[in-house]
Amino acid sequence: MDSWQLTANGEKTADCVVLLHGLARTARAMKKMEKALVDHGYVVINQGYPSTRHDIPALAACTLPKALARCQGEGSIHFVTHSMGGLLLRYYLGQNAIPRLGRTVMLGPPNQGSEVVDRLGSWAPFRWVNGPAGSQMGTKRDSLPVQLGPVDFPLGVIAGSRTINFLLSTLLPGPNDGKVTVERTKIQGMQDHLVLPVTHPFMMRNDRVIEQVKMFLGSGSFHKTRLDSE
Repeated sequence: MDSWQLTANGEKTADCVVLLHGLARTARAMKKMEKALVDHGYVVINQGYPSTRHDIPALAACTLPKALARCQGEGSIHFVTHSMGGLLLRYYLGQNAIPRLGRTVMLGPPNQGSEVVDRLGSWAPFRWVNGPAGSQMGTKRDSLPVQLGPVDFPLGVIAGSRTINFLLSTLLPGPNDGKVTVERTKIQGMQDHLVLPVTHPFMMRNDRVIEQVKMFLGSGSFHKTRLDSE
């Protein structure tokens, strides 16, 4: 799939890519990704939202319509999300259809929640920093990520296997990026999954991650080499 398509009149129209940042971040965190995708020929909507002020359903309801309204033209609408941004998209798609929906890449998504939230979610300082949405991302059966169920749209997931937060990593069983285990980034229905030696806070700025994002948006799969596990 190219970054543009032909209209009924034979004219080229660029595909749109919506970027959704993670919890307690801003659109600035996705600026490097934005530039790389614009340079690759996409129309890019780097959508900010008040991630610590509301719960995930409310954030999805106020964020996704704004972003979609900014995607003009007749091309496909793709998504690249970081962390909780992926849960906003999953929740929204559980309630709404997106015409012309293309492919999605999620970076470090807590698709099955995070043990960090299990341990710290009820702690007052955690709730103060992360807001209502932060406490919704545990791993129990009644947690929001688990209740969302499988995906039914073209999805590739990139997980990180390195950490700079060694304290939080002690709460995570198995390889992790400091916030989410590799295993809990997976979700039934995804098309591809890739593990790279990157950390949760900075994976969206990593050159190898960006190249893999472009690969999946264009072809529907990642390009795996021996370097991907180093």
